[in-house]
Amino acid sequence: MVVGDTLLDVDVSGTSERLSPDAPVPVVDVRTDDRRAGGAGLVASMLVREGHDVTLVTVLGDDDRAAEVRALLPEVDVVAGPSGVATPVKTRVRVVDHALVRIDEGCATPPVPDTTAAMTAALEGADAIVVADYGRGVAASPDLRAALERVATTTPVVWDPHPKGAAPVPGTAVVTPNTAEARRFTDVPGDGVPFATDAAAALVETWGVDAVAVTMGDRGALVASRRRTAPDREAALDSRFVPAPSVTAGDPCGAGDRLAAGVAIALAEGADVTDAVAAGVLAASEYLAAGGVTALFADDGPAPVPVPGVDRDALRVVHEVRSAGGTVVATGGCFDLLHAGHARTLSAARALGDCLVVCLNSDDSVRALKGPERPIMSQEDRVELLLALDCVDAVVVFDEHTPDEALRRFRPDVWAKGGDYAASELPESATLAEWGGRVVTVPFHAGRSTTRLAAAIARVG
Repeated sequence: MVVGDTLLDVDVSGTSERLSPDAPVPVVDVRTDDRRAGGAGLVASMLVREGHDVTLVTVLGDDDRAAEVRALLPEVDVVAGPSGVATPVKTRVRVVDHALVRIDEGCATPPVPDTTAAMTAALEGADAIVVADYGRGVAASPDLRAALERVATTTPVVWDPHPKGAAPVPGTAVVTPNTAEARRFTDVPGDGVPFATDAAAALVETWGVDAVAVTMGDRGALVASRRRTAPDREAALDSRFVPAPSVTAGDPCGAGDRLAAGVAIALAEGADVTDAVAAGVLAASEYLAAGGVTALFADDGPAPVPVPGVDRDALRVVHEVRSAGGTVVATGGCFDLLHAGHARTLSAARALGDCLVVCLNSDDSVRALKGPERPIMSQEDRVELLLALDCVDAVVVFDEHTPDEALRRFRPDVWAKGGDYAASELPESATLAEWGGRVVTVPFHAGRSTTRLAAAIARVG
């Protein structure tokens, strides 16, 4: 069940290679004009695409754009009362990967809408409820709030708040403000985890809810939840930090919605609060790593052309560095059991430019090169460990014996490799020469090797 304000989102994307003769502003040649339900409608779309049965409780205007919103939600059971105003539209204009301007139509704060009997009746029997408050009054409606407070005693309610929205109803299972929102809701000083810890605890008491998860972007979330130490004692507050996986995030639109939806799914499946927030953080990170809202709706149109061996994060990093006139460095290897030699080589490679992309042999590739007993660690673990290093900006996994095809996709300016041989001897030299790239070697640290380390572990075992 999703409850909240629904909008129409429009993404206009194109290229810009000239300025207007009328004013010094860029001219955008439009390539695509994509439309989707926004606000609570976006949350409903996310849940439907994961295979869930979804009901959306909202209000809609009596206009063509409201009809368009309904048409964009064909698999959602929409229970909508009258909004009394025109459907709000947010249009984002982008040039390649960069936002140029956002145009809002009908987005002034409207009066609080009335709640119909059908809207309150729809809340009964849900496995979980996400309140997606976008500050347009649905979550402030007295009758709807009374119904939400009543069902919160038996159904987990996840509330994604808005600075201009209503306070969560008492008994809400988890509220998910981001750091900026938590600052507006409290007068708690400080920064980082100390601020999030104090703000989450204060908001649990202020709102009378079971838990508050202050989200901190790519750092993760801080969860404060009520923990009853004994039946005859008041519930104490328990604070837990939930880290986020390391990803290179692009467009953050919808990340908060994806997190709240992930928390609700986990609660419906019986997870406790901390595990549910961890599931939501992971879902939001995976959503961003996959390309965000653009990738989410990619299957509504022509299928994107696949880019073998190169993930979106690497392409985004390379594009951003090149756009700023920087140097793209790449290196490669199996990196099975990271050791000090790897760390030094990677750090030296990163110093050669403005970003470092690691080309990583897949599990199948490692087995073909090293034998059936390798790799020791899966490619997922190896990717995570590499991305945890500050010197690594992105990782590309490839299946072949050599990374040549992956390199041709993003064409690094420099290929760096640790070793005690000449750069001209490296097999990648011919590939880099195709576009004028340079091949260099970085210091080789004798005595450090995965094979030696694995043998030592085997002896100990």
